[in-house]
Amino acid sequence: MQEQVSQFLASLANTQHRSANTIVAYRNDLNQFLAYLAQFSSSTGTQLTAWTDINATILHSYIVACQEHEYTSSTVARKIAAVKSLFKYLHTMSLIEQDFAESLKTPKFKKSLPRAIRTEEILKLLSEPTKQHSPQALRDKALLETLYATGVRVTELVNLNVANVDLTAQTIQCAEGSKRKRTVALYDHATQALRRYMEEGRPNLLVDPAEGALFLNHRGQRLTRQGLWLIIKRYVHQVGIKITVTPHTLRHSFAAHLLNAGANLRDVQERLGHTSLNTTQMYRQVSNEVAAELTIDGKPVEPPKRRKA
Repeated sequence: MQEQVSQFLASLANTQHRSANTIVAYRNDLNQFLAYLAQFSSSTGTQLTAWTDINATILHSYIVACQEHEYTSSTVARKIAAVKSLFKYLHTMSLIEQDFAESLKTPKFKKSLPRAIRTEEILKLLSEPTKQHSPQALRDKALLETLYATGVRVTELVNLNVANVDLTAQTIQCAEGSKRKRTVALYDHATQALRRYMEEGRPNLLVDPAEGALFLNHRGQRLTRQGLWLIIKRYVHQVGIKITVTPHTLRHSFAAHLLNAGANLRDVQERLGHTSLNTTQMYRQVSNEVAAELTIDGKPVEPPKRRKA
């Protein structure tokens, strides 16, 4: 049964071009599902040696077990989605005659709004690396500016290669090799920061001349998601921002500030790489909340202008 799970995960990557993060989450959820089946088999004396042994009763008992574990409704929904996708694959491949998972109900849950930080806090964060003079500081300035100027996902940023950057056209190609591949415009501040990093910073971090990654760590290797998170965490602490700020916060702030400046919703959708306009729509409320914070004595304050909308 583990073999079919591995084949399913491979199909997600090779055929459906799902992100690495999605595949990791599905692998964890399905390994948990397999562990539950082994426990169910041991406790009930039921032989579960093939996917054809799994029926609707067993699937529903797994969902109940997840709910009793006190997972959040969104986590349970993700685990159900993983199981449903697996069984749909098994049915498509004629490995099971009936897809019992098709009838599983996903619990309703309310999505929390993305959190954005105010423009003046963004400006403090973007300026902080300039207080230092090192290859790492040039890198940090470039990656922060790129995150905020483009709204790309964390994985898209760390997966950027030098070949994906066109400083003349002021664009980057992100999500290469996936269905979300797109060209994203840069603005002057991000372009200047990237140019300086690529000319002065990156050569001093580079160890292997064949390394194509754009953002490098101190070992000359591709910067990881965890490494990026630690960099941002350090600068957030240095500038005194009190709320939790993650790399994704800059993506949320990018979208909210664009909408607050009057950008077209469809344009923001394209820049973010959202497949559904409904996903982008939620940033309307986020932008309104950010705008409400930009007041002094109840009067609106014009956000600092640093780039075009």
